[in-house]
Amino acid sequence: MRHGIAMPAALAALGGGLLVGWGDGQSGVWLLPIAFFIALLGVSAWRPKALIWLLMTGGIAFSIQQEWARRLPAGLSGQDLAVHARVVDVQQHQDAQRLRLIIERCAAPADLLPCDHLRRVRVSAYDAQEYRVGERWQMTLRLRPPAGFKNPDTFDYEQWLWREGIHATGYIRSEPLPQRIDQASPRLRPWARDFLTQLPLEPRTQRWLAALTLGDGEQLTQDDWALLNATGTTHLVVISGLHVGLVASFVLLLGRYTARVVSPTNWRLRTWPWWLAGAAAVGYAVLAGLAPPAMRAMIMTLLGLWVLSGRHAPGPWQAWWLALALVLMVDPLALWRPGLWLSFVAVGWLIIIWQGRAKPRGVRGWCWALLRSQLLLAPLMAAAVLFAFGRVAPASPLVNLLAVPWVSSVMVPTALLGWLMSPLPVIGLVPWWTFEQALALFHQLLVVTVEAAPLWQPPAHLAYPLAGSLVLLALCWGLPAVPRWLRVGSAALVLTIPWWPREQLMPAGQLQVTIYDVGQGQLIELRSASFRLLYDTGPRFRSGFMPLQSLWPPGQSFDHVMVSHADSDHAGGVDALLADHHVAQWSAPAGESLSVNHQRCAQGQRWQRDGISYHVLWPPKGENTLSSNDRSCVLMVNAGEHSLLITGDVGRQVERQLLMLLDGPVSVLVAGHHGSATSSGIQFVRETQPQHVVFSAGRDNSFSHPVDEVVRRFRQQQSCLWSTAQDGALIFPLVPQQPITFQPLRPLRGGHKRC
Repeated sequence: MRHGIAMPAALAALGGGLLVGWGDGQSGVWLLPIAFFIALLGVSAWRPKALIWLLMTGGIAFSIQQEWARRLPAGLSGQDLAVHARVVDVQQHQDAQRLRLIIERCAAPADLLPCDHLRRVRVSAYDAQEYRVGERWQMTLRLRPPAGFKNPDTFDYEQWLWREGIHATGYIRSEPLPQRIDQASPRLRPWARDFLTQLPLEPRTQRWLAALTLGDGEQLTQDDWALLNATGTTHLVVISGLHVGLVASFVLLLGRYTARVVSPTNWRLRTWPWWLAGAAAVGYAVLAGLAPPAMRAMIMTLLGLWVLSGRHAPGPWQAWWLALALVLMVDPLALWRPGLWLSFVAVGWLIIIWQGRAKPRGVRGWCWALLRSQLLLAPLMAAAVLFAFGRVAPASPLVNLLAVPWVSSVMVPTALLGWLMSPLPVIGLVPWWTFEQALALFHQLLVVTVEAAPLWQPPAHLAYPLAGSLVLLALCWGLPAVPRWLRVGSAALVLTIPWWPREQLMPAGQLQVTIYDVGQGQLIELRSASFRLLYDTGPRFRSGFMPLQSLWPPGQSFDHVMVSHADSDHAGGVDALLADHHVAQWSAPAGESLSVNHQRCAQGQRWQRDGISYHVLWPPKGENTLSSNDRSCVLMVNAGEHSLLITGDVGRQVERQLLMLLDGPVSVLVAGHHGSATSSGIQFVRETQPQHVVFSAGRDNSFSHPVDEVVRRFRQQQSCLWSTAQDGALIFPLVPQQPITFQPLRPLRGGHKRC
């Protein structure tokens, strides 16, 4: 490989991805080919040798543009589509199966857009059918374009769907009944997964064996992932360079030892051990399903073997750039996967800190090398994780010092040895029994670590200064010739982190309101200088998922949680609050059944905190015969001249009674019943004259909330309308003597203003 080819190749691939990937696939859809054609002519005339890089850029850009084109058109959202599909992945989730399908043929209703370009979808199956990987089915799907909740500092599901190349989500219709077209052909990975479930091992052991050896991370439960994320050890169970590298290293050592025995005089010149190690890396990645992390690890391992072999090999940095170029050419969407950048940053930093140093010798030398690498790598990786996810595991550097050698030297070898010995009866279980004991110790280490130092999500104003401090610490101690005073100073700066101000102090009289995007449900947070109130807790879905689980790390404290009524779209997250957070006071209407002791919210209740006034307007005191919706807690909040009214699910009759309790127009109204026709009556809308109206509703919900007639009523009052379905979470402060400014988490494309 000629000098200088690897870096231009990687930069060309990066340029192609950035050229179209950050848009929505429609921006510049006609300008892009024209601009590329003009550039092609110019480069051909002036720099013919650079033509290959331009063609690479164009190829990457075109492939990503095709990904945008394959997404389900909005006009087909919620429509029944008849498809022929091949099953590529099956996961069990309580009372449902979650499938990934490759669409081979798609037919939409005749009067709608075609769906010929649809390729990969993720759907739920609630029927009694048993789906297997490799089968082909004829079925009817109800899909929608890839979408997810949009909340501050949380996992972006829509972005995850994009980088996984999923073009639509939805579910399988039970009518007409799905029909199997072809049986699954024998496949090694599904067979291995089924084999694990039949072993006399604990369910936890089976899950972790599937993750560590088959790359089937979706077998791990939500609790498993939460424990790994909280300790910064996720990289140890995702098929990565650690696992593929271990397999390749073991095969290489075994091959070189065999070569030394077979040809003791010239064993160092034998190339077949290196080829054998490369084949082992490829085979292991294929066994793991060639998922993006496994594929990335395979490419980096193969290039690492090439560098170490010394036979016409590139330098470490050439191999680094070449690996980046190959990964992006094979999988252009990897550009948006945080794992790609975490992997390449880690490897690049290891090259820097070990370049020019002598190779470690002996057990003591290798132990010191491992310790030095981990200590220098930890702060940089913590900063990278903070940039990518906004959270950091405080004990990650220390726990990885124990976890990395334990997983790499004990757990992974015994797990892989178990597969080699699996044909042997009884004795074949010994390695996996050893793995089970090692896993128990590893799991206990993680549990103790989380209890001592839980996952920390720093406030937004601290995230970048904290990440910068960690990067400075890594650079000062990792780079050569840095003055001692600067190294000591960077360490002292990081040691002061526990004393940094955790919260930005809010002045008295100011209220921060966040209306979260939780789908077809409602969850509102009201926060002042020393008081934190939740109105409703969001829904609980059929799968058991509660959106509240994704909003904050565990251990949050709430002074008051008011549940408007016990319907699942308002009270679905109560169990998540009980399990993970601390609530000082609960309130709900009389007659509502909740899984927690609560006080009654009743008309006339008032309190003040931090200069903010809270007033419960409904339901009436004492027992009543109202429906669950009509006895919803109605809360009025006043901050100076601004007022916020939250009416729950009360209907028009109750709204008319509320008018007698209101004193003039309101500043912000959370529309009743998600914008249903049963609420927001004409008289109520005219009398309240809200400046801003928020509909807390799910995208493409089956109730069509907010309904057209309600939207028209508010428009006639010239209210500014917002919807969590379109805008994501909505954040706005109520500050006396200042106008109300809404911050939508999903702003309109092009920067257009809403009001």
